[in-house]
Order: sequence, then structure tokens, then C-alpha cells
Amino acid sequence: MSSVAEKLQRKSQRAVQTKQVRLKLVYIDFWSVVKLAFLVTVCLGIVMIVATFLIWMFLDSTSIFDKINTLMQSILDDASFDVMSIFSLVKVMLFTSIVALLNVVVGTVLGALVAVLYNFTVRITGGILVGFTNN
Repeated sequence: MSSVAEKLQRKSQRAVQTKQVRLKLVYIDFWSVVKLAFLVTVCLGIVMIVATFLIWMFLDSTSIFDKINTLMQSILDDASFDVMSIFSLVKVMLFTSIVALLNVVVGTVLGALVAVLYNFTVRITGGILVGFTNN
């Protein structure tokens, strides 16, 4: 008599037929798109803030700001010129935070606009045909 494992092994060797289904995407939920666009733009904003901080720290640790300061003082003949007064960490991070916040607002609005425009144009085009298979 065969064991249960052998029976299961015989069953798993059968060829599985893949079934293909073609569906049309005729509606996109507005609030789902708004929530997804908001989350994606928040993530991109956080990435922007962290990247700006890391780039500023790299430039500061390699003393690029001091070299630019020396160059600008020699070009302008002004010993009181200071690059760090313009590009201090606080000012750069504040500017980056404002830009990231604006990107969140604009990205969320654009996502909502795309959802509305797609739902309107589906009436004309019939939607997007998407194919699925089960493997």
C-alpha cells in the first residue's frame, strides 16, 4: 500500500492548466487614488529631506563650503562674504521641508486629477484591457 506522501506526489505531477482572463479596467476609485498619491508623495518628501541632509553633511565634511567661501571672497574682493550665512543647515532644511510639503500637496492633487480624468475618458475609450493568468 502506498503512503500519503506518494499519493500527494502523484497529484502534484499533474499538469496544471493556466486559465487566462481578460478584464477591462473601467473605474478607478477616487479616494483610493488620493490616499495612495498622498502616501507616495509623503514617502518621496521624506526621502528628499534625508537626501538633502546627507548631501549637506557631505559637503560640509569635505569643506566645500570653505572653498566656495574663499573663492567668492577673492572674486568679490569682500572679506565679509560668508557662504554659510546663506546655506546654513537650518535654512537648507527649512527650504527642503517647504518644497517637500508643496510636493505632497501638488502630488496628491495631481493623483486625484488623474483618477477623475481617467474615469471621464473611460466613457469614450472603454477602459484598459488587462490580462490575468493563474499560475
